[in-house]
Amino acid sequence: MTEDTHSQEPTDIFQWANAADRDKDKLQIDLFLFTKGFTVYATKYEESLKQQLKVLFLYDMISGVQTGAATGLAVRDIEHIDRAEDVLLRARVDNVEHAQEVIEQITYGEETLETFNETDHEMRKVKGMIARFTPPAKEGEEPKPFFVVKLLGGSQVMLGSSAWLFKGSSFGQFEAEAGLRVTPDNQVLIVDHDIFVFSESKFERLFGYSAKKYAVADEKIREIEAHFKIKLPDGMALSDLARENKPLINKLQKVDPTMTTQDKLLEQSEIMELELMTDDATEEIILMDAKDAGKFVDLLSDDYLTSEMTGIKYLSRSKKPLHDDPKADDTLAKLAER
Repeated sequence: MTEDTHSQEPTDIFQWANAADRDKDKLQIDLFLFTKGFTVYATKYEESLKQQLKVLFLYDMISGVQTGAATGLAVRDIEHIDRAEDVLLRARVDNVEHAQEVIEQITYGEETLETFNETDHEMRKVKGMIARFTPPAKEGEEPKPFFVVKLLGGSQVMLGSSAWLFKGSSFGQFEAEAGLRVTPDNQVLIVDHDIFVFSESKFERLFGYSAKKYAVADEKIREIEAHFKIKLPDGMALSDLARENKPLINKLQKVDPTMTTQDKLLEQSEIMELELMTDDATEEIILMDAKDAGKFVDLLSDDYLTSEMTGIKYLSRSKKPLHDDPKADDTLAKLAER
């Protein structure tokens, strides 16, 4: 995962499906859990579950891709804002921080992973399950595993202390410490450096990555770079600062860089005493880190205000133009009539 994955060719998902179908009876399967904090745990399972694991995690995914190959299924990068029907979305692993984090824990630190047990850990803190499928090794080659990931919602977990077992014609005590209902739907597949997203909503919940937000943020950054003179440390771009800062991504969603000019923005910065630096020689606005970038975007959003009554300066992101609010206009009209 540390190599330059952007220089690699995208994974051929249709070739993957054919190979997985060919090797399906020989695949080794290992199960892992990861928490809401993206800590990965190893797990064990009984051999009797192996066939069911293939059914729940793999067979329908293979079938869906193979059927798609015959019906015109297209693969498209997830960052594209416009989505067509019959499209399988793809993302780079190194663009999705938490996906990369959990895969690296398995790939490079499996020997040190703690084995999950309900005595020491809480099943309700588990966020997702990963099935690693390893095909048989070819002569002279290391086997390349792939990973199928599923979201585990709270409704899928049954704790022994609060669950009943229905057997035959009567209820009884649920004897296990915890039970788990695994849904058969296709969600996320990770092959080499690529992530294939079968369920975008579950992908976002699994890894906290909203491709639509990142795509909008990238578009806003291009507009900013076209309208403003900005200078960052060598080797760094505004998009780099944004990708490492979720609040900044959120701020960029509603920014309109054409609403003001560089001179007006710098004037407001001085009024609000924000100490936004500039290069006197090039007249560029200097953004050293995410904090500076946040100030800059807040200025673009016109979020810095001064109270005419008290003279106090505020950062207000929840402001609403008074006269764009019909209810506020009605209230003012009624007051004027009195």
